[in-house]
Amino acid sequence: LADLSGITLYEPAELVMTARAGTPLAEIRATLTANGQALAFDPIEHTSLFGHAPGTGSIAAAFAINASGPRRPKVGAARDHLLGFRAVNGLGESFKSGGRVMKNVTGFDLSKLVCGSFGTLAVLSEVTFKVLPAPETTETVAILDLDDEAAGRLMREASGLPQEVDAGAHLPASADGPFPGRAATLLRLDGPAASVASRRDDLVTRFRTRGPIEILDAPASATLWAEVREAAPIAAHPGPVWRLSLAPSDGPALVTALRAKNLPLLAHAYDWSGGLVWLAFEKDAGPLAAAIRAEVDRLGGHATLVRACDAERAAEPPFHPQPGPLAALAARVKAAFDPDGILSPGRMWPPNRGV
Repeated sequence: LADLSGITLYEPAELVMTARAGTPLAEIRATLTANGQALAFDPIEHTSLFGHAPGTGSIAAAFAINASGPRRPKVGAARDHLLGFRAVNGLGESFKSGGRVMKNVTGFDLSKLVCGSFGTLAVLSEVTFKVLPAPETTETVAILDLDDEAAGRLMREASGLPQEVDAGAHLPASADGPFPGRAATLLRLDGPAASVASRRDDLVTRFRTRGPIEILDAPASATLWAEVREAAPIAAHPGPVWRLSLAPSDGPALVTALRAKNLPLLAHAYDWSGGLVWLAFEKDAGPLAAAIRAEVDRLGGHATLVRACDAERAAEPPFHPQPGPLAALAARVKAAFDPDGILSPGRMWPPNRGV
């Protein structure tokens, strides 16, 4: 789809853009930046995890994997920004869904279905999506030296404050972290400069007794949050990487439980104000899925194996197993769109398994 590229419609006043599937994110972002706008969901590109050059990922891929960055708790996931699309199903039939405005909701909302389907239901050829004004400025309040439990409580508290924290993350102490040797709990503020300054001062006053505080300006914030989005502190380790989604209050307990099992956990980090947990393990860690998923199931959530060697990926399904009724429903949906199983075979279902 690399040649199926280009922006076909952009109406800044209407906050809407249409682009062919292979349009690079760099082109999308450059066009939006020139007009003072942005992709609010700030999609992860997996540049650090897989060595891709920034901006080379496509806009359709971002929606196909429902790639959602640190602002996800505030602005929603990628699927919440997709207005419509054109695609081809497993029978070679071209179809479209949605439109160019939010109130065009006739028919089934297939946009929610294809986002996160990883190309197993249809091949996207064109996408129409919302864009939003870019913030005037950004600052980050970094509270240092908190342990995971204290950081989690602080992020949950901050997310409910009227200061409108745009994103929250916690990076445990690391020699190669943004604050070497020190844990950092990050609260991002976006908006008009005067508003950001006022809200920043409010947060500093509220949290100054919790630990040392540092303030990062807009350029430093942009660099740091790109590293958070791309899980850079985790990606630096060569072993398997897992991505866990669960209730923000459960992350620290899960990490503690995994360490109690003596799993070879090298590093971890929290995004989405604690609702997203990244884990990096030793390179030759051996089977991990059963232990990790048992803890995730106990707490309620799901675990995805994002990066591993071929042998590990063959032995451990990347996606969290679905409960029986949900798996049966997913199989029926797959059969309706791709009865012969030719789209992304083996991605979510083993290639020899009927649907």
